[in-house]
Amino acid sequence: MAETSRVVVGVSGSTRNAAVLRRAVDEATRLRAVLVPVIAWTPVGGGRVHPCPSLAALWQQAARTRLDDAFADTLGGYPTGLRIDPVVIRDEAGPALVRIADQPGDMLVVGAGRRGPLQRLVHGAVSRYCVARALCTVIAVPDCPVDSVGASPAHEGDDSSRLIAA
Repeated sequence: MAETSRVVVGVSGSTRNAAVLRRAVDEATRLRAVLVPVIAWTPVGGGRVHPCPSLAALWQQAARTRLDDAFADTLGGYPTGLRIDPVVIRDEAGPALVRIADQPGDMLVVGAGRRGPLQRLVHGAVSRYCVARALCTVIAVPDCPVDSVGASPAHEGDDSSRLIAA
């Protein structure tokens, strides 16, 4: 198995994504790997819609702002001492993550989705897509309650994530 050189993480910008982002930063730090946070966006109306360039640029910038805000809200900003190569891409999240995490030494960190049949149907599609199609190690991190500030998970130090595919 190749040494992990990049940790690719799906960023949604939601508060539920905090545990995923923390886990990816921890893995990148532990492995001395490059952290590649990815936020994917699609235009209103879906991926087949071709918005005017100025509107597409606004949506691209809004996605970048959500990415920056996710780091600010979860970690107080981008971590120092870690190489970070952020990616903002116009695509569906699952295909974008699988396409970006395409190197032998990559690790992909995603949210596991919510528990329960209806929640899994609606919220687990990205993790299922990645596990089924990624050629690298995939870590799916379950939802973890956060405190009101969003700065520390309720299960601090608890390795509650599980390796889904390798």
